[in-house]
Amino acid sequence: MMSQTSNFSSFREFYPYYLSQHDNRLCRRMHFLGTSSALAALVQMIEARNPWWALLALISAYGCAWIGHYKFEKNRPATFSHPFYSLCGDWVMYWQMLSGKLSW
Repeated sequence: MMSQTSNFSSFREFYPYYLSQHDNRLCRRMHFLGTSSALAALVQMIEARNPWWALLALISAYGCAWIGHYKFEKNRPATFSHPFYSLCGDWVMYWQMLSGKLSW
């Protein structure tokens, strides 16, 4: 298995590692909750024309995900070592959970 400090040449190479860091179902559920809350906050930001909702979106998304990692997965979030790929991974994982390709 690759370590957190591994270099990845593409997202396709990174994503299996990302999934390996989300083996715990409760961690994946926390990600799902955080991403759903962030989407709701972004919709509210647009409707209210108030950029402060973006802050709530960030807090809910990262807060839920990090709680999932530290409490259930017992690992360090990939956000710290691979921020862009990690963000992409979260959206792909979210879609895979919504579509039933990945259990949650």
